[in-house]
Amino acid sequence: MFERVALVHYHEIGLKGRNRSVFERRLRDNLDAALVGLPVKPAERIASRLAVEVTRSAALDDVVARLAEIPGVVSVSPAYRTARELEQIERASSLAIREVPEARTFRVQARRSNTEFAFSSMDMNVRLGDHLRASTGLSVNLTRPDVTVYVEVVQGEVYVYARRLQGAGGLPVGTAGRVVSLLSAGIDSPVASWRLIRRGAVLVGVHFSGRPQTSDASERLVVQIGDVLQKTGGLGRIYLVPFGDLQREISLLAPPDLRVLLYRRLMFRIAEQIAAAENAKALVTGESLGQVASQTLDNIGVVDEAATLPVLRPLVGSDKQEIISEARRIGTYELSTQEHVDCCTLFMPRRPETHARLQPVLDAEAALDLPRMVNDALAGMTWHDYLSPSYRPPKRWPATILSAPAALS
Repeated sequence: MFERVALVHYHEIGLKGRNRSVFERRLRDNLDAALVGLPVKPAERIASRLAVEVTRSAALDDVVARLAEIPGVVSVSPAYRTARELEQIERASSLAIREVPEARTFRVQARRSNTEFAFSSMDMNVRLGDHLRASTGLSVNLTRPDVTVYVEVVQGEVYVYARRLQGAGGLPVGTAGRVVSLLSAGIDSPVASWRLIRRGAVLVGVHFSGRPQTSDASERLVVQIGDVLQKTGGLGRIYLVPFGDLQREISLLAPPDLRVLLYRRLMFRIAEQIAAAENAKALVTGESLGQVASQTLDNIGVVDEAATLPVLRPLVGSDKQEIISEARRIGTYELSTQEHVDCCTLFMPRRPETHARLQPVLDAEAALDLPRMVNDALAGMTWHDYLSPSYRPPKRWPATILSAPAALS
């Protein structure tokens, strides 16, 4: 019997030079955390790859699918691990190619990183190609085959596989610091959050709901979106901030055309207080340039003036169809399109300002008691925690909070 192994390939980590081992260890730890409860042994590094031995072969596909969701993983293959004996390699290649029953043509791609093995890569290609052609009746096609049988001679063992599941790519979570994402229940911000997680960041979400002016539907959807993002291992916590009364206050005191900008500037101030407690280094939004009236360069500049941290906008150059496609792929689209009332639609003016100037916004903001409003928002928030091996919750909160937030069950 052969051992069944999920063989993990990565790419960017291999370009990290002297820091490479740090990224590899982080990825290995993230894989182990993601597979808790599944019948596997701890991940092991083997010559620019990671291998996870599966102790119950029936669970192999579940393990492979789970690993493919982890940032840093380029692809995962369900492989057979054999000794360095050609007869065993032949049998393993026959088993591997049968896992792709629809194939009519094939090729063999062997690679030998251990030069002590008696057969060269070309020798193995020819020998295994003849064996598979005779045993399966399939035809060889070296340019556009239906399936490629991969054979990797690594250290003292050989890995044989014919299937590859594309992974998330990017960098391991925990290698790029912590960020705070303004996370709505819409389509865009979950995708923006996923992109930052994919770049190695640990993400803390902040959701501004219209409660008590609206129902808590958006909060429930955001918690479910968090369940999807949690599969990456990169989401630590989502804070839920009731924002409806503060929006109503702004709508009564500020010029109608500037309301949206004042909402956003207040959101940034609240998010920065959370970022300070979380030791986060940047804010993240799901804005795309020109997608809606408030997302013009002039308005973005006016809103950013209220922030002291960098504001990252990973979707700024993406169009809506690109964002929708990515939302479908990561599994948040169906949740994001469920009916809910977003806080951004509350007290909306007929004609919001699209090319704002800073001074009129500052003049309108002077009528607001901003410190008290920020404090009210923080005092009323709740949160929901997620499983992330790289996240540690803050030990204490700034003194500006009037009462300790209650954990959301």
